[in-house]
Amino acid sequence: MTSRLHLTVDGPAAAPVLLLGSSLGTTGAMWEPQVPVLAERFRVIRYDHLGHGRSAVPAGPYTLDLLGREVLRTLDDLAVPWAHYAGLSLGGMVGMWLAAHAPERVRRLALLCTSAWLPPPAPWRERAATVRAGGLSTIADAVVARWFTPAFAVAHPDVVAGCRNLLTATLPAGYAACCEAIAAMDLRPELGRIGTPTLVVAGADDPATPVAHGREIARGIPGARLVVLDAAAHLANVEQAGQVGRLLREHFEEPGDR
Repeated sequence: MTSRLHLTVDGPAAAPVLLLGSSLGTTGAMWEPQVPVLAERFRVIRYDHLGHGRSAVPAGPYTLDLLGREVLRTLDDLAVPWAHYAGLSLGGMVGMWLAAHAPERVRRLALLCTSAWLPPPAPWRERAATVRAGGLSTIADAVVARWFTPAFAVAHPDVVAGCRNLLTATLPAGYAACCEAIAAMDLRPELGRIGTPTLVVAGADDPATPVAHGREIARGIPGARLVVLDAAAHLANVEQAGQVGRLLREHFEEPGDR
C-alpha cells in the first residue's frame, strides 16, 4: 500500500512516534509552534488530511471512517505498530475514531478544540456547496474570525494572515468533502470505548467547538482530563503555543520518562 497522505517528519528516528492531525482548512503547518518542543522527545509526524495540503483529493463526500482508515494505512506503510496521537478540530475527530476503532494503534491521545458531534448537518452541507461553487475565499473571513480571539488578531496580524493563507490554499473539493464528513459524524456513542489515556483541551473563547463540547468528550471517555485555556479561540495551539506545547509533551511522556 502507498499512503495518500502528505507527511512532514521531525525528531529522532528511534523516538516514539507522535502523529499530529490538523484542523479543517489547514495543514500540518499549523503545528509549527509545537514542533521544537515535541521533536526533542518524539518522532513527530504531521499529516495533511485527505483533500488538504499536498495529500490526495479523492472524490467526495468523505466520512470519518475514510479519514481514519487513511491514517491507519499510513501507519502500516511506515511499519509503525502504534503511535501517540494529537488532533485539533477535524484532527481530533479522527483521533477519537482511531482510539475507538483501532485502540491497539493509539498509545496516548490528546483532543484539542474538537467535538464528538456538531449538529445540525444542513449548515455543513451548505458550506460545502458554497465552497464548491465559489472557492474558499467566500468563507475565509468568517472562518478565520472564529480561529482567534479579537485581541490576538489585532496583536498578531501576520500570524492570522498566514493561517488564512492555509485556508484559501485548500482545494475546494477536499474542503467540501471534509465538511460532509463532519455533517454525518456522531462519535458520542463511541466515546466510552476509548480506553487510552486522554487529554482534552478546550479554548475558553472558542465559538466553533465551545468548552461544553470538550466537557462532553471528557465525561464520555473514561479517565479523560479536561484543561480549559484562557484567551484561546479555535486554533488554541497557535494562540497559546507555549501552554499547548507543554501540555502535550507532559501528556505524551510516559510516566517513567519524566
